[in-house]
Amino acid sequence: MDILEKIVAHKREEIAHAKLGLSLEKLKDNVENIIKRQVPSMSQTLLMSETGIIAEFKRKSPSKGWIKEDANAREIPRGYQDAGAAAISILTDASFFGGSNIDILTARRKNVSVPILYKNFIIDEYQIYQAREYGASAILLIAACLSQDECRHFIEIAHSLKMEVLMEIHSEEELEYSVLGADMCGINNRNLGTFETDVQNSVRLASMLPPEMVKVSESGISKPETVLMLRGLGFRGFLIGENFMREPDPALALQQFIAQLKQ
Repeated sequence: MDILEKIVAHKREEIAHAKLGLSLEKLKDNVENIIKRQVPSMSQTLLMSETGIIAEFKRKSPSKGWIKEDANAREIPRGYQDAGAAAISILTDASFFGGSNIDILTARRKNVSVPILYKNFIIDEYQIYQAREYGASAILLIAACLSQDECRHFIEIAHSLKMEVLMEIHSEEELEYSVLGADMCGINNRNLGTFETDVQNSVRLASMLPPEMVKVSESGISKPETVLMLRGLGFRGFLIGENFMREPDPALALQQFIAQLKQ
C-alpha cells in the first residue's frame, strides 16, 4: 500500500467518526445558515495577480515528518497575506499533515480575506460542506482519489455552495479530469505514491490542458526562476509550501521570494 492509499483508508475512518458527532444533515443546516456570506474567487484572483503565489500552511508531511510543528494559524496565514500571497492553501488533514479545519476558521478570524484553498483528501461530500462551514473559497479534488463521476458530483456540490474547485492531476492518464467543470486545474509535481517531486511534470503536461483553463503548478517550486518559466507556459497559480514553512519566518520568506520574482 502506497502513501496515498494509506491516507485515503484512514480518511474513510475519520469521516465515519466525524459523522457520529455531527450528521451530514446537521452540517448542511449549519452551512445553509452561512451560505450568503461571500468568499472570494480563487480563479479570478489568480488571473489578476502579478505573482499567482498560493502560499501553503503545512505543519508536516508523510515523507519528511514535521516541518514546523508549532506553526500558528493565527499568525502565518495572515503573514502570508500581508507579504503578498494571491491565495493561501491550508492543509487540514490531521493525521498525516498535522492540520485541522479549525486552522481555516482561525485564519479568517484574523482577517485573512484572500482566497483560502481547503486542501485535504476529499472522498466524501461531507468534507465539502465542512470546507464551506469553516470559510474556504475553494476545495481541492485529487483525480488519483476519485472517479470522474465522483468528481462531477463533488464539483456540482462545491458550486452550489458558492465555492470553486481546483482539480488536481498528475499524469496524461488523468487529463480527462481537466474537462469535468472545475474552475482551475492543478498539476501536482509530487508523486503521491512516493512523494518525490519533479517540476518537469508541469512542463510536460502544460500544453495538454484546455487553453482556457486556469492552470496551477503544485509542489517542488523553490526558485523565482521556476515560477517565471512556468508562467511562460501558461500557469497562473504556483502552490508553494515547504519552501516557506521551513524558514523561521514563513511570511518573510514569501516576501523575499516575491521581491526576487519582481526584479
